[in-house]
Amino acid sequence: MTHPLIRLIRTWLLLALGVLVSATIVPGISYDSPSSLIVVVILLSFLNAFLKPLLLLFTLPFIVLTMGIGVLFINAFLFYIVGGIVDGFHVAGFGSAFLGGLIVSLVTLFVNSFLKDPPGGESSSRRPNDRRTQSDDDIIDI
Repeated sequence: MTHPLIRLIRTWLLLALGVLVSATIVPGISYDSPSSLIVVVILLSFLNAFLKPLLLLFTLPFIVLTMGIGVLFINAFLFYIVGGIVDGFHVAGFGSAFLGGLIVSLVTLFVNSFLKDPPGGESSSRRPNDRRTQSDDDIIDI
C-alpha cells in the first residue's frame, strides 16, 4: 500500500503525460507554456475528484445504456471545461476534447498496467500464521 501523497503525485504525473500526449497528437488541443499544463493537470484532477463522481451518478442510466461509453463523454466534457477555463490551454471543440479525453484515458490505462504491484506484492507480506486467506475473495473474516 503506497502513501496517499505518492499516489497523488503519480496521478498528477500520469495526467500530465496524458495531456502532453493528447496535445501532441490531437490537432485541436494545444498549450502555451508548461505552467498552463500544470494548471490544467491540477484542475483536471480536482474535477475528476469532485465533479466526475456527481456526473457519473446523475448519468448512470445513460452510462448503463451505452455500456460504459458514456464515461468517455463525461471525460470529454471535463476536458472541454478545462480548455475554456485555463488561459494558455486551448481545446478547439468537443471532438478534440473527446479525442483528448480518450488519449488521456488510454495513456493512464497503459502506464498503470506497467506500474501495478507484483502478483505476490501486498499479500506476501502477511504473517504465515495469519488467519486470512491468500485469495482476494469478498469474505468477512470474523
